[in-house]
Amino acid sequence: MDAFSIAQLVLRILLAVAFVAMGASHFVPRVRRTMAAMIPAGIAGPERRRALPLVTISGVAEILGGLGLLAPWWEVRFAAAIGIIALLVAVFPANAEAARDPRRFGAAAVPIVPRAIGQVVLGALVLVSVI
Repeated sequence: MDAFSIAQLVLRILLAVAFVAMGASHFVPRVRRTMAAMIPAGIAGPERRRALPLVTISGVAEILGGLGLLAPWWEVRFAAAIGIIALLVAVFPANAEAARDPRRFGAAAVPIVPRAIGQVVLGALVLVSVI
């Protein structure tokens, strides 16, 4: 195994741990409520009925994506990486919503430009970890 392969493996493991942990946090009641509140009204639906199911779906997707990064098959790892990148795009409106109201969302209200840069860097790291 060469140095790049070792670096990829370490990166994949770190990313997997991070995504599984972030996904699990979607099921902690206080965090879950905050995440549901971050979802823009147009996506959350009438009376915000879709907010909690969307938090559940994104949490499960993060956990599965993180686990998929550890799969022994390259095709599964690559599919997991693409899924994680799609998830990062899908949750961005909620991050933008939080950025608009820092007093309400506290630490979750990362300003939009640094958040966007962070999402792109994270997606790039996910991709590099599997190519």
